[in-house]
Amino acid sequence: MLKVGHHFFRTVTFDEASIRAFAVAAGDENPLHHDAEFAAASRFGGIIASGTHHGALMMGLVATELTRIGAGVGLDFALSFRKPVPAGSTMRLAWEVTATEQEPRLGGTIAHLAGRMTDAASGVVVMTATAKCLMLDAPTPVVAAPR
Repeated sequence: MLKVGHHFFRTVTFDEASIRAFAVAAGDENPLHHDAEFAAASRFGGIIASGTHHGALMMGLVATELTRIGAGVGLDFALSFRKPVPAGSTMRLAWEVTATEQEPRLGGTIAHLAGRMTDAASGVVVMTATAKCLMLDAPTPVVAAPR
């Protein structure tokens, strides 16, 4: 059973190779994610991860954690990018369940979550997020009538 206050996290290091690979897989051709020379001359001073990259990792962490508890699906995610994620940085991705509400019409419980991604070295917040997920009720077993 998912409870308010349940929290979970993981750390991720963003190296240039993984940043490039994710950008290619996502179809993101922004040179800030691919071209070291271009990125070095930018205000960021080097390769940075795309928002799609760290956003997907945040969403994936929710899916992984909640489905360890039971069957569920994401309903809504909102991501707010505050700082760039430079190549070579290690980030702490964290979520906490802030509320739950029964939703019989949908066959489960809606979990509300608050998330943040922080630089593991400095503690600087680089992204905040909210999410709503539906934790599905366990199916009622069908019992055959005696013959």
